Amino acid sequence: MFKRRLGRSNLEVSAMGLGCWAMGGPWDWLEADGSKEPEGWGQVDDAESIRAIHYALDAGINLFDTAANYGCGHSEKILSQALAGRRDKVIVATKFGYLVDEEKRIVSETKDIVPHIRQECEDSLRRLKTDYIDLYQFHKDDYPPEKAAEVRDVLERLVEEGKIRWYGWSTINPEGVRVFAQGQHCTAIQHWMNMGTDMPEMLAVCEKNDQASIIRSPLGSGNLTGKFNSETIFPKDDMRSPWNMRAEWWTQRFQRIETVRKIFANTGEVRTLAQIALAWIWTRSERTIPIPGFKTVAQVKENIQAMEFSLLSSEQMKKIDEVFERVSVLA
Repeated sequence: MFKRRLGRSNLEVSAMGLGCWAMGGPWDWLEADGSKEPEGWGQVDDAESIRAIHYALDAGINLFDTAANYGCGHSEKILSQALAGRRDKVIVATKFGYLVDEEKRIVSETKDIVPHIRQECEDSLRRLKTDYIDLYQFHKDDYPPEKAAEVRDVLERLVEEGKIRWYGWSTINPEGVRVFAQGQHCTAIQHWMNMGTDMPEMLAVCEKNDQASIIRSPLGSGNLTGKFNSETIFPKDDMRSPWNMRAEWWTQRFQRIETVRKIFANTGEVRTLAQIALAWIWTRSERTIPIPGFKTVAQVKENIQAMEFSLLSSEQMKKIDEVFERVSVLA
């Protein structure tokens, strides 16, 4: 199994984890005006989710990333079922920072982050049926960096109490990362990045502060897999339902993805687009750990198989940069 160190910690994890957002099923985000927006990925088969996690476990995957708000606790509960009897073999990562109504399956924001952290941790421990969380991540991306030290200090106390082992922040704000990384047990930053959208500043700040770079949306919410086109329509309870796949941006995106596919096909490569996208992330930095989402065993199997191939060559990385019209990351 291809492995990587989780930041400054002593934890060795599989170079790919499983992102458990989709596994939570449908749930809604409560807007300030009282309206609701879907934030889940549509209907989900819990039995299939558990089979997919078991497949991953048997293949050597040991990092599973979820959050309290994914399905309003449902993802954490299903993950705990799937990990029964194997908890000591895995690294469980979850997140906090929002108000979660498990019964109504509604998530909302709160300005009082700090007073809720301890209870949120206890709630996640209950749903996960565990005594500790390996990696506890702050989920509020845009939280002011000048207030982050107070959140960090609560997390350090939770480490001292044995509730969590390490912590991190899911954010694309490098200033916030610098504040969090001053904490002794901050070891990972989860941030957006994929083959279509590079994040050099985030990689640089992770490198400087000895943080793992856990990559969310490594497949662009599925749009880098080549499975969508201008005719794709998502269910209303899928957070992607507002996407206008006929828009000019999407037309250009589909063309670029097809160009990448042809580049590899013309050289005899047998990787799928998803496997190419994952390899791009691993090649980009030795700190990166992508956590692609899933709904089926087949998706998990395809993504795990990406680790059977080599990293991309400098020439392949350069061509991908050219397709997406950016300066080569290896220049």
